Amino acid sequence: MSLRLGDEAPDFVQESTQGTISFHQWLGDGWGVLFSHPADFTPVCTTELGLTAKLKDEFSKRNVKAIALSVDPVDSHNQWINDINETQLTQVNFPILADADRKVSSLYDMIHPNANATLTVRSLFIIDPAKKIRLIITYPASTGRNFDEILRVIDSLQLTEHHKVATPGNWKPGEDVVIVPALQDADEIARRFPKGYKAVKPYLRLTPDPRI
Repeated sequence: MSLRLGDEAPDFVQESTQGTISFHQWLGDGWGVLFSHPADFTPVCTTELGLTAKLKDEFSKRNVKAIALSVDPVDSHNQWINDINETQLTQVNFPILADADRKVSSLYDMIHPNANATLTVRSLFIIDPAKKIRLIITYPASTGRNFDEILRVIDSLQLTEHHKVATPGNWKPGEDVVIVPALQDADEIARRFPKGYKAVKPYLRLTPDPRI
């Protein structure tokens, strides 16, 4: 059965370029990004893994760990890493799971027969500290992931986790957010949002980013 938002991210034990990974233990009490690739030595994925390595500090300051997956074995991954480091001018600094037995691919429904009966599709999961899946995106093979968007979603999830707000379309950190419609108590609104708010419509109330 396909995974849905709010489901617990399946746990697993699998080999990787950084040794054996027990997934939930590896995640610890932080956030995680798990993303898959059809195979090693593929051009779009080479650029994506390079970008992920370059964004390590951005992920770290959000308490996020990144982990990739491909159906090829560890020795192939290690050879690919050499190419990634060379062509993307970086050093891969996160594990790549070796899923030759398709164990993780099956748990996360990454094999789509209409796309390819044996290789994983290019899926991405954002997982919160409670091990719940908070975002699922599946990309076609021809389109590289937008890592600015992935960071933006993480910022939104972490903001809305602790404040009764939602983030508008194209929102970026520091911009106004929306007070959730369920919050109607005037005293609580004043306490939560001391900078006030603008009621564009009764259901559309904008307030400054509460973290600023």
